[in-house]
Amino acid sequence: MRQTISLIITLSLFWLMNSGMYKPLILGLGVVSVFFVVFMVRRMDVLDFESQPMELLPRLPRYYAWLIKEIVVSNFKVVKHILVGNKSIAPAISLVHSDLKTDMGEVILANSITLTPGTVAVELEDGDITVHALHGADLEGLQSGEMSRRVAQVERT
Repeated sequence: MRQTISLIITLSLFWLMNSGMYKPLILGLGVVSVFFVVFMVRRMDVLDFESQPMELLPRLPRYYAWLIKEIVVSNFKVVKHILVGNKSIAPAISLVHSDLKTDMGEVILANSITLTPGTVAVELEDGDITVHALHGADLEGLQSGEMSRRVAQVERT
């Protein structure tokens, strides 16, 4: 039931943010749309922890703050590589191992790696993430396990 209520709230807020119109007809269509989607999702029986991970919500803001800081720092590194030119770029590919317990944790880690400029998660298989980086030093930071440790704090069950 908690997932259903969370889905209704999420869809309603998403509808309101995207429509930006508060006329009765538009609001009525929004309500009908939200309840139709919730009906279909419940009928298909796909509403579970993975589709609505509400248990992660209290721990996400702290992780997002750290990730935004990492994204900003990485942006400056990429800009430096661009300004210096090709001689500062040394592409590298490496395997980053994670000891995360859930598939969701592994996906959060892989997406966080890709969000960080200069690195791209190429493949995720059995807890091992193949990562391409503009510079090998960026891979050393990932292999230290700081990002993986922070994701583990978010996913803890």
